Amino acid sequence: MTTKRISLGKRGEEIAVAYLKGQKYKIIERNYKCKLGEVDIIAKDKKTLSFIEVKTRSSLKYGDPSHVVNKRKQHKISSVALYYIIKNNLQDVDARFDVIAIQLSSEGKRIELIKNAFDLSPYYV
Repeated sequence: MTTKRISLGKRGEEIAVAYLKGQKYKIIERNYKCKLGEVDIIAKDKKTLSFIEVKTRSSLKYGDPSHVVNKRKQHKISSVALYYIIKNNLQDVDARFDVIAIQLSSEGKRIELIKNAFDLSPYYV
């Protein structure tokens, strides 16, 4: 991954965290990593645990950022979420998967929060 893409991703995650805090989410973890992969943000939305993937784009050349969480990525996030839930004994907590799509351009930024963006994907289809 190029330095420019890493920088854009970090900037997007900062924007996402600020946005989520403004929406009254409580940030639990950022860039949570385990042996199965990584989740950008883990947060609480009221009583629901939310595993959040942040997608940031500076142009639409490669498509809208909200459409790039494919089945493979959903499986990876699901695996990490299950690991986190079991490790932290949170089996009785409601959980969901959200995506934050951020479009940065010279005109400004557009932020879209997609709640329940996908269902648990315990295996790759």
